[in-house]
Amino acid sequence: MRDDNQSRSEGTAVKNNKSGEIIQEALRHAGITINGDKPWDIQVHNEELYERVVRDGELGVGEAYMDGWWDCEALDQLIDRVLRANLPRYFSDNWKNTLHLLKARLLNLQKYKRAYEVGERHYDVGNDLYRDMLDSRMAYTCAYWRNGANNLDEAQEAKLDLVCRKIELEPGMKVLDLGCGWGCFAKYAAEKYGAEVTGMTVSEEQVELGNAMCEGLPVNIYMDDYRNAVGQYDRVVSIGIMEHVGYKNYRTYMETADRCLKDDGIALIHTIGSPVSNTAANAWTTTYIFPNGMLPSVAQLGAAMEGLFVMEDWHNFGPDYDTTLMAWYDNFERSWPRHKENYGDRFYRMWKFYLLSSAGAFRARSNQLWQIVMTKPGRAQPNCRIS
Repeated sequence: MRDDNQSRSEGTAVKNNKSGEIIQEALRHAGITINGDKPWDIQVHNEELYERVVRDGELGVGEAYMDGWWDCEALDQLIDRVLRANLPRYFSDNWKNTLHLLKARLLNLQKYKRAYEVGERHYDVGNDLYRDMLDSRMAYTCAYWRNGANNLDEAQEAKLDLVCRKIELEPGMKVLDLGCGWGCFAKYAAEKYGAEVTGMTVSEEQVELGNAMCEGLPVNIYMDDYRNAVGQYDRVVSIGIMEHVGYKNYRTYMETADRCLKDDGIALIHTIGSPVSNTAANAWTTTYIFPNGMLPSVAQLGAAMEGLFVMEDWHNFGPDYDTTLMAWYDNFERSWPRHKENYGDRFYRMWKFYLLSSAGAFRARSNQLWQIVMTKPGRAQPNCRIS
């Protein structure tokens, strides 16, 4: 129960402050208290926070955290509560959010000329940082924890094997891996299943380290945009690229996969998904973490594959991403002393907000994680309903 001092502290924080009163009232709907004593309560260090949040919405919330204007003991729990109570609706009507949405609707933010921006600004921030944060194979997508995995390494191997089994991978098959990252799937498919894998990524750092990690295996990773893929393959997979494709290009992605997949082949998409169709992502996320990113919906992907593919299986294991993100955060926290000189406090707060707010979003079921198996019309149905 809150004591009188806590009540006075909260009241003083927003006294005669219209923006503060709006935020305080909104937070009450989620059981969140300003300067409260629960792990999910926010601690305000700068009274200008309220105006900033009302003016700038989600962008202002994240930027203010990066600037040290507020803190929270358990950011993941805070975001979970915020999203379950749908609090962003209170702050969506601001000029920065309107401009962000208008820009996404008028422009193709994921066109070819912009494709390499996310590689430069996110995936190239430092291989050493990612080595310490991720599992030993450096898989930077949702792990699979359903079959008794005890740690991140085991859960990521379970995910990679799940993909191989769903696409009925066999020795000697040629696989195209669109958005291959550091080559974790390519390496696994070559080592465990005897496949020959071609990987594409827009990150220079991923190409260099990925090829080094796959040395001696029938794996070739090169830097290029998915739209430029050529050749014919037995299998086409993408594990974590669809979040960068954009709603104006989903059909182009499907046409690329169709062009490169043999008639008797199998395609698989592993992607974060949204339960509603949007044309833009969270403004803070696209500004600081994933430039030009956005999450697809069932309707958007379904329309994009229509006439090209038969949807064979649609598997949702979104809650596993909460567990994955918390494991990444624990690794990040533990290894931060080795990296803080190179990155600084503002990066630390940015990365912490990114990982923990993402975990909260999956916990609230605002985000999903899908694996979609597709074949060309007329092909025999594969045995892909696997968990």
